[in-house]
Amino acid sequence: MTQTVHRPQWPEDFRDRLTGPLPEFRELLSAAWHGGFRPDTGDADQIPVLRNGGLPRAGTGQTAVTWVGHSTFVLQVGGLTILTDPVWSRRIPGTRQRLTPPGLAWSDLPRVDAVVISHNHYDHLDAPTIRRLPRDTAIFAPARLGPWFTRRGFRRVHELDWWESAHLGEVRFDFVPAHHWSRRTIWDTCKTLWGGWVIGGSVYFAGDTAYGDRLKQIGERYAGDLEVALMPVGAYEPNWFMKASHVNPAEAVQGFLDVGARRMATMHWGTFLLSGEPLLAPVQAARAAWAERGLPREALWDLAVGETRGFTGGA
Repeated sequence: MTQTVHRPQWPEDFRDRLTGPLPEFRELLSAAWHGGFRPDTGDADQIPVLRNGGLPRAGTGQTAVTWVGHSTFVLQVGGLTILTDPVWSRRIPGTRQRLTPPGLAWSDLPRVDAVVISHNHYDHLDAPTIRRLPRDTAIFAPARLGPWFTRRGFRRVHELDWWESAHLGEVRFDFVPAHHWSRRTIWDTCKTLWGGWVIGGSVYFAGDTAYGDRLKQIGERYAGDLEVALMPVGAYEPNWFMKASHVNPAEAVQGFLDVGARRMATMHWGTFLLSGEPLLAPVQAARAAWAERGLPREALWDLAVGETRGFTGGA
């Protein structure tokens, strides 16, 4: 895989892909208050952390999923080690220090074969963590985000539009739509795309998304193939602000049903203070919504930070 050339047919921005209003100044102030100045961290000591040292390795023909925290997973798929939206930093701009440590020490990582990025918000694209990667690591990024990596010396960068695919070895990486937006500075609103990933045809990583028809479109495309959906369940209060960007726990469960996966793993909670709901509410509400639907308890992977689960197959 060689360095990807920026494609001229992409538009200057992707505002036409928006399905909700962009945050206004007062909404950004609300988010900043919750992230940086919210006085009560509540039950942070009750967020489950399972950090035994080392990474359990997937056996032949197995896929393993390890939650590091927030939207960061270590995926072992088809013999590859893949990171999703890697954040090992203690804090990100606009928030206080993380509530829980990364579920896996950086020194315990095996060689990382690939990284997938859902979008450029600071809690998903963390420059200090990216700098720690070897520059020959394969990077899979949304359209027009590739130059961010090539400027930092990465040589194997692949930019994708929605529904496009690329391969690393025998593993396919599909970039799929999401209901979200992008911004890293005041000058680059929606200049790069956002989305989720289907990895190896079996793992759906949602990134950040609100609820909407694009989840059903993913389900139609992969009908019955997805073994696990990695779904965000946190950062949904206040609802008047967050609903255009993030699913709440009940919507996450509905989104899991829409994409048609066999299991759902929870993420995007218990790491950074980004919103107003109580710290344990995301996973508690996800469990309640799951039970209300009568779904099998063993298919809900409400992982502890650092926990690994897996299944047979998935390449």
